[in-house]
Amino acid sequence: MAAGEHVVLLHGILRSPRQMRRLERRLEAEGYTVHNLGYPSTKLGLSALVEHVHAALSAPAVAGAIAAAPAIHFIGYSLGGLVTRAYLTRHRPDRLGRVVLLATPNHGSEVADALRRLPPYRWIAGPVGQELGTDQAAVANLFGPVDYPCGVLAGDVSLDPIGNFVLPRPHDGKVSVASTRLSGMADHRVVHAGHTFFPVHDRVIEATVRFLREGRFGPQA
Repeated sequence: MAAGEHVVLLHGILRSPRQMRRLERRLEAEGYTVHNLGYPSTKLGLSALVEHVHAALSAPAVAGAIAAAPAIHFIGYSLGGLVTRAYLTRHRPDRLGRVVLLATPNHGSEVADALRRLPPYRWIAGPVGQELGTDQAAVANLFGPVDYPCGVLAGDVSLDPIGNFVLPRPHDGKVSVASTRLSGMADHRVVHAGHTFFPVHDRVIEATVRFLREGRFGPQA
């Protein structure tokens, strides 16, 4: 059991903490204290989203509990993984534990490239939608080296017609497996799952829990 350890969960774009609720319950059953944070994913750019998360974790009640924890882990899904990486570059906690990135476009997504100039996409995805493409020059300074224990899970199932047309295979409909990989990561696994329901997939949840516990995903997810 993870006595006293805390976990921060960050959902994806156009989502809410409800998306991470199943994972939250599983982590609580393992003994973790979970902070399932919401953030305005389509209202701000990536840098401002980092500060929004920082304000939530700096609230007196939360900050006091985290300060007393033996470790604080982070799990970010999709955009939440990018927010996690940028947050740890700017505000890394002293007792950082392990980090799991779920279907995160670490090198951008060709889907964002294809849609970014379309008015509906610009309206729906907001400022951060313009930062999710494969040209990462504008946000590269937000991400430092992955010099902490980081596991990456990727999906390889897609029924998305746009993703199937523009993404290099294998991919999950929004993010290619290649884009999820990071220099410095401790482990990487591909789960036979699609992007939309990735954080509620049984194998994703079990692999995530194992990485927090052991620093590896173990057998192929």
